[in-house]
Amino acid sequence: MRKKIVVGNWKMNNTIAESIELATEIAEKVGTGIICCEVGIAPTFLALHEVGKVIEWSDIRLSAQNCHYENDGAFTGEVSARMLQSAGCSYVILGHSERRQFFGESSAIVNRKVKKALAEGLKVILCVGETLQEREAGITESVITGQVVEGLDGVSDISNVVIAYEPVWAIGTGKTATSAQAEEVHASIRATVAGLYDATAADHLRIQYGGSVKPSNAVELFSMPNIDGGLIGGASLNAEDFMAIIKAAC
Repeated sequence: MRKKIVVGNWKMNNTIAESIELATEIAEKVGTGIICCEVGIAPTFLALHEVGKVIEWSDIRLSAQNCHYENDGAFTGEVSARMLQSAGCSYVILGHSERRQFFGESSAIVNRKVKKALAEGLKVILCVGETLQEREAGITESVITGQVVEGLDGVSDISNVVIAYEPVWAIGTGKTATSAQAEEVHASIRATVAGLYDATAADHLRIQYGGSVKPSNAVELFSMPNIDGGLIGGASLNAEDFMAIIKAAC
């Protein structure tokens, strides 16, 4: 059985002091011995080191929100997978819709990042999702399939990959895909992965849902057979709400 995974993506929120405070509160609530699901948090780059020290005694995995596809070089403002690994990160989030939408990241760029992160020993959360216009045009499945295929191009082993389905129209809008809508896309992703690899790899792959997940809808979403937890945005900035979502995955 796949172990669910719940990761809080803090995005561009919280100073270092605020991040330490929130991480401390979450770590105290999560503690150790969590066997029902895997838990992670992704603070800003500036807070990674300090948050890592705060949560190192707990079962919380440290995640980064992005990385570059080169180890070193003249890439002002960028952070490499090698640096993240040395900072204690277990995971890195790649291909988030906000990176694609606001910073022009193509699936080809995301794919380079995925391969570099895996090569450096990080686990990858590969994000995919369609816009409202694409959903209304009836091309959700083809868009998501394309992002999965391109994102995993040249990746021979997906044992350290998690895919997060985040419909762009549901991120930070308060709108949430219904459990049936989310399950349909998750099932399609799993079928795509089975075609790329095999049924065993697809069955073991964890696929998260992201997009305005809250304590009030987490139980229903996570009860779907192909939804293996969530990539949580706004609700992860509140320790009580985040803990309620974690419990919903258990």
